[in-house]
Amino acid sequence: MAVMNKKGKKSVGAISTSSLPDVIFMILFFFMVTTTMREQELFVRFRLPEATEVQKLEKKSLASYIYIGPPTEQMAAKFGTAPRIQLNDSYHQAFEIGEFIASEKDKLNEADRVAMTVVLKADNMTRMGIITEVKQELRKANALKISYAASKSLGY
Repeated sequence: MAVMNKKGKKSVGAISTSSLPDVIFMILFFFMVTTTMREQELFVRFRLPEATEVQKLEKKSLASYIYIGPPTEQMAAKFGTAPRIQLNDSYHQAFEIGEFIASEKDKLNEADRVAMTVVLKADNMTRMGIITEVKQELRKANALKISYAASKSLGY
């Protein structure tokens, strides 16, 4: 039998980092694909009213948002502090809601137009007169499926 002698200490080899850039780019690509960007810049500030019974929207792609509230601090110098209606990225009057609904329905395919929901995100201190005006215009535009955004309260 032969005896093998160990000659000196063995050192651990260097870790190969050649595949590290590939892994980093795969992770970067994953986050780029799965992350959604904010579609609209908000020009109104709102604090949602609280509700005890809240349901989530099933298909957010079929939802169109109408924001109602006082202008943000940057916009308040130009537009004042009275509550405003924001459709997409600008302020509008209530009578322009019909055109907004028509353009939003045109973006959807024929089968999904019936399931389109209009979500009202209104400040909890907004007067009901503006909300009623918006609802009347939605009724004229035949957008009868309306959802009110609210934050969940504990119920006491």
